[in-house]
Amino acid sequence: MLKCRTVWKKLAPLARSSSTVCRQNVRRAGLNNGRIPACVPAAHMSTGPAGGGRETQLYILLVGAACAGGGLYAYRTVTGDQKRYQQRIDEIAARQNKTAAGEPATLVQSEAPAVEAIETETVAEPAPEAAPSPEPEAAPSSEEPSPPAPDAEVAASTETTETPPADEPVLEASPEEAAEPPAAPVVEEADEPVLEASPEEAAEPPAAPVVEEEPSPAPEPSPAELTEPPAPVAESEPTAAAESPAAEPTEPQPEVVAESGDSSPAILKVPSHAPYLLIGGGTASFAAARSIRARDPGAKVLIVTDEPDPPYMRPPLSKELWFSDDPSVTETLRFKQWNGKERSIYFQPPSFYISAEELDSAENGGVAVLSGKKVVHMDVRGNKVKLDDDTEISYDKCLIATGGVPRNLQVIERAGEEVMKRTTLFRKIEDFKSLDKVSRNIKSITIVGGGFLGSELACALGRRSTESGLEVIQMFPEKGNMGKVLPEYLSNWTTEKVKREGVKIISEALVKAVVCKDDKLEIQLKDGRLVKTDHIVAAVGLEPNVDLAKSAGLEVDSDFGGFRVNAELQARSNIWVAGDAACFYDIRLGRRRVEHHDHAVVSGRLAGENMTGASKPYWHQSMFWSDLGPDVGYEAIGIVDSSLPTVGVFAKATAKDTPKAATEQSGTGIRSESETEDTATSPVASSSPAPAMVQHQDEYGKGVIFYLRDKVVVGIILWNVFNRMPIARKIIKDGEEHADLNEVAKLFNIHDD
Repeated sequence: MLKCRTVWKKLAPLARSSSTVCRQNVRRAGLNNGRIPACVPAAHMSTGPAGGGRETQLYILLVGAACAGGGLYAYRTVTGDQKRYQQRIDEIAARQNKTAAGEPATLVQSEAPAVEAIETETVAEPAPEAAPSPEPEAAPSSEEPSPPAPDAEVAASTETTETPPADEPVLEASPEEAAEPPAAPVVEEADEPVLEASPEEAAEPPAAPVVEEEPSPAPEPSPAELTEPPAPVAESEPTAAAESPAAEPTEPQPEVVAESGDSSPAILKVPSHAPYLLIGGGTASFAAARSIRARDPGAKVLIVTDEPDPPYMRPPLSKELWFSDDPSVTETLRFKQWNGKERSIYFQPPSFYISAEELDSAENGGVAVLSGKKVVHMDVRGNKVKLDDDTEISYDKCLIATGGVPRNLQVIERAGEEVMKRTTLFRKIEDFKSLDKVSRNIKSITIVGGGFLGSELACALGRRSTESGLEVIQMFPEKGNMGKVLPEYLSNWTTEKVKREGVKIISEALVKAVVCKDDKLEIQLKDGRLVKTDHIVAAVGLEPNVDLAKSAGLEVDSDFGGFRVNAELQARSNIWVAGDAACFYDIRLGRRRVEHHDHAVVSGRLAGENMTGASKPYWHQSMFWSDLGPDVGYEAIGIVDSSLPTVGVFAKATAKDTPKAATEQSGTGIRSESETEDTATSPVASSSPAPAMVQHQDEYGKGVIFYLRDKVVVGIILWNVFNRMPIARKIIKDGEEHADLNEVAKLFNIHDD
């Protein structure tokens, strides 16, 4: 009704002025027509008399249409408000009838026949006016958690109805309570709703302790993250207790029952709005949050992740954690890097983050992590997302960093539940803990996949096999380890290296079927070979998580997968994508999608900068690395595909040419964190004489492998050569043809001792 009055006040002057103008124009037109001589030339009759009669009629028509439109809008607004008002009244009446039908007597007003009678009388007068008040909004929350006890519904509504007395907020009655007569025998029944209430209510039935315990519900909502209504309850309890000692055993009943309606969900309070919303709790999200806070110190950032842990680094899950001597490493998740320094797998301790409830009120902003929640729907036009519990969060700017999910073999998925129970898809902390436990209690384990992850896990478990007698088998369709990345000669050398770690290699293996027989898994290969094992680890690649693409209407690249973004990593004007899920355009190498830690760091950082207005394009060439234990490791950049022609230049390795020595020099086990900050400037080639290119040699101590496309270097692998990535990045960025790559290799100083 208020809205209708406001609209009418705006339209009434316009209508009155329009009608006045119309009357004046009609009168003026009539006078003009009266002065015109009767003998008007026939030639002018078709066009109308001079003086603008047609324009006046058009003006009258337009003004009339505007008035009619305004009247129609006002009519629809008034009728709509009346319908909504009537629906509201009907809803309130339905609740009252439901409560009255299921409740033979009133709980609240019978609790204190001596002291509370005056309070119920004062409430009964304003009850009819309070019907459309916000009171019904609190009633549903109390009705749902305790349907067997209608007394709880009445008690909850008493606390939410507004009444004139300021010192009696707890016992304010709803309209149905005011209409019901007080009944003394119901006092004993007041204990029944308490049994359905939250745990803290069970301790409150004693009369005297209740008054003292009332302040306790106030601190309880903060750790348990409850809703706000318990606060006025704490204020009202001491007031009622001060009025009369006889009221002490009765007042806790409505108060406690109302708490049960609010505390029964016992869930975290999710902020309804986040200026910066980051979907995904991986490396890219953390890098973006840190970048946003660096450029906007007061920014409020909310990270939503379906994992129970705060952001952490994934590379140690398949590397250093397996080489730890600490038996409790699965609990502490702390490990020693190759340089001997210890650190945690988490980027920051829990104290770095603020709770999600404090994000709205944080004066200086902060980063909050909402763990265990998954975004299932994204409304791009409405700038909001929906979680798996139907909670909605609006945002100003959003980053999608959902990463990917590990692939599985279809033959394993079709093999049945028993086979799936004995199969690990390695990706998260839970997978590391599970595989560590399994490997200590079985006799044989088979790793399917010869890529980075499969080879790293094979070496890690192979080291353990020498101590526990565990049989470790690795099978892959290629001829050697990392056959899709390394040249054939280097892949064969790597395979021999993995064998020396205690791993049984089965190459050129295509899985045909997997069955569970006699408490063993039998893997049938297409060439007829049969492998028996206790457990399978499927390390066959990653599938980008693009579940939100459909609801958000975002484009997915058909060739590489992932969300298709522009050079600024934008999918929409206020939506960015980073990490494994981003399919971006490389200014040198074309459209790509990269699944490595360094790319997650750099793309997340750039997305965070662009979310704060930097508008920077993505030109960085991300690198990746892999370690086969502390003695052999390599770093790569660009397109490294074994199907491309390659040129390798090798030299004799020294004691400092190992991953262990590299981390001692850089001071970090995650080498990309130091590499991505460096830039190459005029590298000076070594003056040492360079040996001839080595293409077939039994030992490859250290070297550089160049990957060529149209005689241009598009990828580089530094084999046991570390802290030289800025040089490799510059070579690819220049995009020049090189007549002698042996001279280019001198830039990496591989011939210096």
